[in-house]
Amino acid sequence: MQNEEINNADYSAPLIRELNELSETPPAPIVPMPDNPPWNSGTAIGVWVASFIFIAVVPLFFILPYAVANNVNFADTQALTKFLLDDPTAVLLQVLATIPAHVFTVLLGWLVVTRFRKFSFRKTLGWEKGGFEWWYYPLILFGIFGISALVSYFFPQQDNDMLRILRSSQAAVFAVAFLATFTAPLAEEVVYRGILYSAFQRTFGVAPAVVFVTLIFAAVHFYQYWGSPSTIFLICFLSLILTLVRVFSKNLLPCIILHTLINGVQSVVLVVQSFAPPEESGAPEQTASIIRLFNSIFY
Repeated sequence: MQNEEINNADYSAPLIRELNELSETPPAPIVPMPDNPPWNSGTAIGVWVASFIFIAVVPLFFILPYAVANNVNFADTQALTKFLLDDPTAVLLQVLATIPAHVFTVLLGWLVVTRFRKFSFRKTLGWEKGGFEWWYYPLILFGIFGISALVSYFFPQQDNDMLRILRSSQAAVFAVAFLATFTAPLAEEVVYRGILYSAFQRTFGVAPAVVFVTLIFAAVHFYQYWGSPSTIFLICFLSLILTLVRVFSKNLLPCIILHTLINGVQSVVLVVQSFAPPEESGAPEQTASIIRLFNSIFY
C-alpha cells in the first residue's frame, strides 16, 4: 500500500509541475495588424483633431512675420482676408506651411501606431499589396477621372480657394504639385485609412467604418466648398474609393500608392499648363475635372 502511494506520487508530481507552469505562462504578446490596431477609436479621433491643429497653427509661423513686415492691420478682418488671398507671397507661404504640417501629422501617427517604437509602423498599418494587382491602379484612375470629367461637364464648379491659389503664381502651382504628390497622400492616408479606419472597423464593423471615414473626409471640406456641392460629391467619391481599397486589400500601402498617382497625374497637368502662354493654357476653371480632386489636400 505504501509502495502504491509512492508510485502515484511519482506519476502525479510531474503533472502538477506542468499544470503549475501552464498557469504561470504569460499571455501571448499582442501582434498588431491593420485590422487589429494597438489603439482605440478615441485615440484615432485625437490624431484626427491634432492634424487640424497642425494645419491651423503651423502656417502662423510662416505668414505672421511676413504680414507684420507688410504692416497688415490684423484688426481689419476684410483687409487681412484680402491680403491672405490676393498677395502671391502670402498665398505661397500658406501652401509651403502645409508641408511641415503634414510632416508633423505623420510623426504623430508614427508615435501612435508604433507606441513609441514598440511595434512596426509598416506592419501595423499594412505595407503589402494585399492582392491589389498593378493593373487595378490605371483602371481605377481611368474611372475616377472619367467620373470627375462627367460631373464637371454637367455641374461646373464655382470659384474656390484652390483655384485662387493656382491663379496666384507659378511658384504656388509648383508648391501645390509638390505637396499634393509627396506629402498629402501619406499624411492623409495615415490619418484616415490608417488610424481612423483601422480603429473604427474594429469598434463598429467594416460597413459603418467605411461610411464614417468617407463622411469625415468630406465633412472637413463642407464649409470651404459649400457653394460647390458637386466638388463635395467628388471628394466623397474619392474618399469612398480609397476606403474601399483599404477594405479589399486590408493594407494601407495600396491606398497611399493610388492617392499618390491621382495627385501626381494632376500635378503633371498643372505644371505643364503653367508653362504654356496665357492664351493657350486656359483658365483654371477650364480644367475643373482635374483641379477638383486637388481640393482634398488641404484640411
